[in-house]
This record gives sequence, structure tokens and C-alpha cells, in this order.
Amino acid sequence: MKSLLWLVLALAAMVNVATSFAFDGIAQILVSSVTGLTAIAAATALYLTRDRRTV
Repeated sequence: MKSLLWLVLALAAMVNVATSFAFDGIAQILVSSVTGLTAIAAATALYLTRDRRTV
């Protein structure tokens, strides 16, 4: 599960960067918004599924 989340996070980040070169105007805003939300969701899921260590 974690490896899939890392893959989704990496792909979302790469697509988000690539949209600035590939799209213009409203299309760029829409695609960047979707990939940004996907990256935030994947990062949150990774944070919530981390191993908790007690000290």
C-alpha cells in the first residue's frame, strides 16, 4: 500500500510540474489543481500510515 502511495505522490508531482510546460490558461489551472490535491491526499495517507514509535 505504501509503495503505491509513493508512486501516486511522485507521479502527481511530476505531472504537476509538466503542466506548466504543456498547458496554458484554464487547462493548466484545472490539471494543476487536480494533481496538487492528489499529491496532498497521497502525502496525508502516507503520514497517517507511518509506523509510530514510542520513546
